[in-house]
Amino acid sequence: MSIFRIKGGKKLKGEITPQGAKNEALQIISAVLLTDQPVTIHNIPDIRDVNKLIELVGDLGCQVEKLKEGSYRFIAEKINTDFLETDEYRSKAAALRGSVMLLGPILARFGKASLPKPGGDKIGRRRLDTHFIGFQKLGARFNFNADDHLFHIDASELKGTNMLLDEASVTGTANIIMAAVLAKGKTTIYNAACEPYLQQLCLMLNRMGADISGIGSNLITIEGVKKLSGTEHTLLPDMIEIGSFIGLAAMTQSEITIKNCRIDMLGIIPEIFRRLGIKMEFRGDDIYIPAQDHYEIETFIDGSILTISDAPWPGFTPDLISIVLVVATQAKGTVLIHQKMFESRLFFVDKLIDMGAQIILCDPHRANVIGLDRRQQLKGIKMSSPDIRAGVALLIAALSANGVSEISSIDQIDRGYQNIDGRLKKLGAEIERVN
Repeated sequence: MSIFRIKGGKKLKGEITPQGAKNEALQIISAVLLTDQPVTIHNIPDIRDVNKLIELVGDLGCQVEKLKEGSYRFIAEKINTDFLETDEYRSKAAALRGSVMLLGPILARFGKASLPKPGGDKIGRRRLDTHFIGFQKLGARFNFNADDHLFHIDASELKGTNMLLDEASVTGTANIIMAAVLAKGKTTIYNAACEPYLQQLCLMLNRMGADISGIGSNLITIEGVKKLSGTEHTLLPDMIEIGSFIGLAAMTQSEITIKNCRIDMLGIIPEIFRRLGIKMEFRGDDIYIPAQDHYEIETFIDGSILTISDAPWPGFTPDLISIVLVVATQAKGTVLIHQKMFESRLFFVDKLIDMGAQIILCDPHRANVIGLDRRQQLKGIKMSSPDIRAGVALLIAALSANGVSEISSIDQIDRGYQNIDGRLKKLGAEIERVN
């Protein structure tokens, strides 16, 4: 098991390019199973969760060819659905929450599938009801076998229908769309998620021959087709990495340029960081963050304390709540962080408090952060990464802290961030990966 050893308190400088979007990659790679024709995908991040999914797709019989760094060609001509019943599949799929995204394509093309309870971050309840209810409405029948801990699904006769999702689940919407593109008839999905990654999936499927309209809205209409062809697709830059780098620049008082950001697809993310007092400039498609000695949190118009909360797109993504919370610890002013979607995601704040941050954890969903305004620097400590996003938030805190910090369980960080230590070193960070 490796750890990060970080000597903090050093200003960074330079350019950094975000990796391809992890959450988009999990959907797009799953979608290659919808056709027997070649699908080429570019800008795939070299991270654990994505590599595990590529391995799973290969285990199912899909031909996987690495063309160059970040580019792969997939040909899912011969898929062995019997692999879904093996202990090997059960073990690999259970360790990867993204494996649930294989369900929609497999059901659509082959009419049956099985899935163990997926793994992933331990950040609270992350139910799969939206996926299964959607499949059921399309005509699938499923049951959970308590003996082998597998969901068994029969989707031999999928038919289009109208459905209202109980929540605007991104993965649920994506899975249902992938199941519906080859179903008979017309499907309408109301209260659909509309994140940029989902828009990318729909655009790719349309290039493959699907008939999807309403892209970017919460009402998606799908006219089923008999067959899909191959295509070529390039992933968006990862918006979570971009937000993380904005927070890193502010916390370490660094001058950093984030390259090739697809600013048009970032939504409200830059504005939320601006409300924390962080200055930035858009230079073409790059974001330039100047070195700032101080940044001050805005208040609401009536003078009340700013609240930042997560919400389905186009609201603020929950994956950046941890970053915003850390950035606020050295701001001037106070902010209430309201994490609505996952009841365990704020439990890492005890480590920040040990570093000297002033935070009141009101309950599992709310934390009141009183900014130190650099009057007191955070101090280095030993800590553990509980999940991907909290791990990077703690890494940012450590890079800004006085002294040496050690972060264990960095395999959590590696699940979502490609060569993060190597890229930060190029900015001047003193970070070492120690076995």
